[in-house]
Amino acid sequence: MSIGLLLALGQFAPRPVSVLGHLSVLTAIGSFGLLVGIHHLIRTRREVLIAPFSGFMFCVGVGGLMVTTWADLNTFEQWSGFLALVVLGGGQTWLVFRGLLIGRLPLAWSQAGMVALQRGFIDGPTGAISCFEKGWDAEEEHLNPMAYVALHRLNLFIGNGEKATEWLDALNDVGGEKGVAPEWI
Repeated sequence: MSIGLLLALGQFAPRPVSVLGHLSVLTAIGSFGLLVGIHHLIRTRREVLIAPFSGFMFCVGVGGLMVTTWADLNTFEQWSGFLALVVLGGGQTWLVFRGLLIGRLPLAWSQAGMVALQRGFIDGPTGAISCFEKGWDAEEEHLNPMAYVALHRLNLFIGNGEKATEWLDALNDVGGEKGVAPEWI
């Protein structure tokens, strides 16, 4: 919103900013946002929205800058620019899928399981058991024991001893209840 207001202010000034100015601002803000967003997306795993939206601004800025200079480029530079735009588009697609669609899915499923449990929905397609079954992850292995404990105890609660034993075996394979902080049990 503030970026849009800044660009509008520049456009309605007595000497309006040129299109190249707007595209340069988009490119600069997008590149800074990409650096911050990818850091949060991959390293801290706390934020998944900054990188895809900043990537969109960066792609629009760079693409616009290439289009405005397209007529002045020779054939090699045009092909290089086209390939750069294809790579940027592929990177943006990865950011959208990684950030917005995949993001922190196992943690989200675990949180959804806790919400379902608080609401009293234990079994069924939207119940806590279904959510915790989707809440384990090969990349974030620290979530797995918590999901296994929850699944073991929930299946015991509903009287499904066979499934409870299956989840207890999975829990024991990753170190048992010692691997889960007591406040999570």
